Amino acid sequence: MSKSFDRRAFLRATAGTTVALAATSVTGVGATSAAAASGLSIPKDRIAIQLYSIRDKVTSLGFAVVLAELARIGYREIEFAGYTQNTSILGRQITLQEIRRLLDDNGLRAVGSHVGIGNLRTNLQGELDSAQILGMPHIGTANAPSGNNTVAGYLAAAEEFNTWGAAATARGLKLYQHNHAGEFAFATDQPSVRLYDVFLRNTDPRHVYLEMDIFWAYVGQHRWPGFNPAAYVRDQPYRYPLFHLKDGDANPSKADGYDIVEFGAGDLPYEKFIRDIGPRASHVGIWEQDTAPNTLPNPPGSLGAAERSFTAIKTLLNR
Repeated sequence: MSKSFDRRAFLRATAGTTVALAATSVTGVGATSAAAASGLSIPKDRIAIQLYSIRDKVTSLGFAVVLAELARIGYREIEFAGYTQNTSILGRQITLQEIRRLLDDNGLRAVGSHVGIGNLRTNLQGELDSAQILGMPHIGTANAPSGNNTVAGYLAAAEEFNTWGAAATARGLKLYQHNHAGEFAFATDQPSVRLYDVFLRNTDPRHVYLEMDIFWAYVGQHRWPGFNPAAYVRDQPYRYPLFHLKDGDANPSKADGYDIVEFGAGDLPYEKFIRDIGPRASHVGIWEQDTAPNTLPNPPGSLGAAERSFTAIKTLLNR
């Protein structure tokens, strides 16, 4: 690890106190007005979808049908959650080259892909090969950086991500990590230190990027208060090329504080968040709804949720 990421300096800076990113919160009227006057940082003509949201349709109908339907709805970019479909569709498994042709034929672009953290450890170059075949600029994981929720565990994870990120950079790609709520918990060995801050401060910004899942960030805020999700992005906007636009409806009876719902049906402060992060960098907005395959009626099921959520996101970005 380079001298820029000095462990002792980090531990001295955070000892005995929460890393107070909330102190750099951008909720003031002046900041909000300035952002509003300069425009939003999520391009309204680049709305993307995480295919995990419609995983049932990808499996059963196949990429050809699904990608054509997503293009019809208006999605422009695709984030993958695997590259397989039911083998009965072609009599064999689809190839990456065939998926790339389907993207091109439908005017779609692959923006990123979630792969298992184990794959990054054992098959990093293979995953980078796949990304380049599909023409996507980002490759990432939705796994937590470490299962060891100590400062030492997250420092070790940061070193690992720095190595992977440098390899991705060498191939012209950007490596990213997608958060859930647990990354915003406090370290078990230093309860004044937030795990996310350890990871963010000790990963090299030249090589390691973040995909903020906004829903899970607000769940993290609910469970472990003391930070503002927008402040992380405002502080280092270029480290967040991708967002997950996942909506949540407040549910005080749940430990997480929210239920996952279709975009526009919840009460997460999306308009405020988007304005508060400021316009300094462009972030691709990717719709995701973990529960979409359970949407009724089915058909259209998850594809119906995808279309309604696209309309709601488009409406938000056109305000």
